[in-house]
Amino acid sequence: MRVLLIGGGGREHALAAKLAASPLLTALICAPGNPGTAAIATNAVLDVANHSAVIDFCRIQSIDLVVIGPEAPLVAGLADDLAAAGIAVFGPTAEAARLEGSKAFTKELCDRQGIPTAAYGRFNNAPKAKAYVRQQGAPIVIKADGLAGGKGVTVAMTVEEALAAIDDCFEGAFGDAGAEVVVEAFLEGEEVSFFCLCDGRTALPLTSAQDHKRVGDGDTGPNTGGMGAYSPAPIFNAAMQARVMEEIIAPTLSGMAAMGCPFTGVLYAGLMVTDEGPKLIEYNVRFGDPECQVIMPRLRDDLLPLLKAAAEGALGDATARWTDDTALTVVMCAPGYPAAPEKGSVIGGLDKTGAMDGVTIFHAGTATRNGELVAHGGRVLNVTATGSTVSEAQALAYQAVEAIDWPDGFCRSDIGWRAIERER
Repeated sequence: MRVLLIGGGGREHALAAKLAASPLLTALICAPGNPGTAAIATNAVLDVANHSAVIDFCRIQSIDLVVIGPEAPLVAGLADDLAAAGIAVFGPTAEAARLEGSKAFTKELCDRQGIPTAAYGRFNNAPKAKAYVRQQGAPIVIKADGLAGGKGVTVAMTVEEALAAIDDCFEGAFGDAGAEVVVEAFLEGEEVSFFCLCDGRTALPLTSAQDHKRVGDGDTGPNTGGMGAYSPAPIFNAAMQARVMEEIIAPTLSGMAAMGCPFTGVLYAGLMVTDEGPKLIEYNVRFGDPECQVIMPRLRDDLLPLLKAAAEGALGDATARWTDDTALTVVMCAPGYPAAPEKGSVIGGLDKTGAMDGVTIFHAGTATRNGELVAHGGRVLNVTATGSTVSEAQALAYQAVEAIDWPDGFCRSDIGWRAIERER
């Protein structure tokens, strides 16, 4: 098969590495890819916002399957246009991608389908949203309705903080994503991410992960796109998975099908495990980033036929097998992230680090300049390690971080802390 992988971040590097190992693969093209994918695939300059150009490219290159990594092209309808052109594509339609593209859409689906989630209100103006916050009190959660790159959520511990977050949304801090806000009740518990492959009717459970959204140690500072993750999540056992499949995933698939927009692709459920059981916080319609970087190293099976089966509505009795090891990734960031990351600093030592047994370096925001590797984004490298325990994987990942020659880079020092406390 000839495969086109859309995207250029750490998630796409992790997907590319897994796809490149498939015996079914004859060619892998990444658009745009990054310096990491260039070592295992062919990078291509392609305007993915120009759907006609993508279709033409697929025809010229005889592409058998397009795998769309990021959420923005999905919400923009790239999968729709590819399918209409007769090109097989892994990823949901624009209507189905509303599960991520609009938090209000997902909350209303939960209402209709009886899916456990936090109580909420949705608002298209600041005064009404603020009145609701004053009525409910704090802590409370403010979310920009649309896509905000993982940065449109504020867990406000005071009413004043919540009011400021509402102003941020309506004053354009998140662009069009903040034209409407969802205000949610604060849920007590532990967060976990759970992934399924879906073909419109069938959901194949994959595995779990836990990420670390806040920029600082001890879960302090502003939310980011993710500072690190590990898989599997010890809290997410077989009984919990069965409950989530029955109470959350199954009614989501049936509800979407009933609306005439069956969901095909990867469904990423962000969950809060409360004293009352698991509740849905949000859906994403793509592999998480950096969760993908700890899921792919644990997958024992060939990824390509699974994605192909999902795209063709033929998951049927498919299964996915996983190693018993833990995978843990530490995200190394450019100075100034998440507010204003500084680009251009030189990164060295990756050859030595990548040769360490059990370590993989995924490129998330890098570029080459005059033959040198430089930082070209906020989240720049994903230093991933595997081990028999979370503690072992963490120790190896941070050993690798120390070996990287990037004085300007920074990272959290406590990725995996919840699971390690349990191990101790």
